[in-house]
Amino acid sequence: MLIRGVLFDIDDTLFDSGSEADSVLAYLAMQGLLDRFPDSDAALGLWRELKERHYDRFLNGELTFAEQQRERTRELLARIGASTQAGLSGEEAAAWFAGYQAHRHATRAPFPDAEPALKTLEPDFRLGIVSNSSADHQRRKLDTIGLLSYFGDRIICSDQHGAAKPAVSIFLAGCTMLGLQPQEVAYVGDNFKTDAMGAHQAGLRGIWLDRANDNASVAVHADIGVIHSLNELKGTLVAQNSDLQPEY
Repeated sequence: MLIRGVLFDIDDTLFDSGSEADSVLAYLAMQGLLDRFPDSDAALGLWRELKERHYDRFLNGELTFAEQQRERTRELLARIGASTQAGLSGEEAAAWFAGYQAHRHATRAPFPDAEPALKTLEPDFRLGIVSNSSADHQRRKLDTIGLLSYFGDRIICSDQHGAAKPAVSIFLAGCTMLGLQPQEVAYVGDNFKTDAMGAHQAGLRGIWLDRANDNASVAVHADIGVIHSLNELKGTLVAQNSDLQPEY
């Protein structure tokens, strides 16, 4: 079947989360907390450790999206001696994290190739989002970076769906949202296993966005497409559809 729709990951695919490090360090400095760490690498290391651990708890259904934010805050401040973990109320933790989000909000940006790629795809393909996150959070993010109009309400996130990538069901839900069969949909994301292989196992065309050019060190399945920039996406899809066109 011809590819008629494209589903996207958001973070590190459309949205440049690499700028997060600068935002974290700046916010910690604003709060007078940065000097509690030996250096910036230690601060970022702890931030990423707590984010990964508590975000996994969210993806596993143990915490809500807001709860994982509060737990990250509580443990961060307790670990650096700025608060006792038990003593920080839910409201205080939420307020602290909201302050970080407001600061982060001002520095969010898409990758330079994101909007040009979406503009070229929009006339010919149905576009949507499948993300391991909170739908409200990701919708606000897309709006902030100027990309929400390309997707509208065609956004499915793990919190509303009840399962996270690489579960087959969330990819299939994305296809249903577009009104297409899995074989008619490509999924584009930066994580080889979670995005590209997950989509492939669900029957979609998995496309790995390998911005760091890591494919030389990864055994890539023959049916997985590999691109290094979203600027390559339209050409990849057109070429695949051309190969599927019947000969007369």
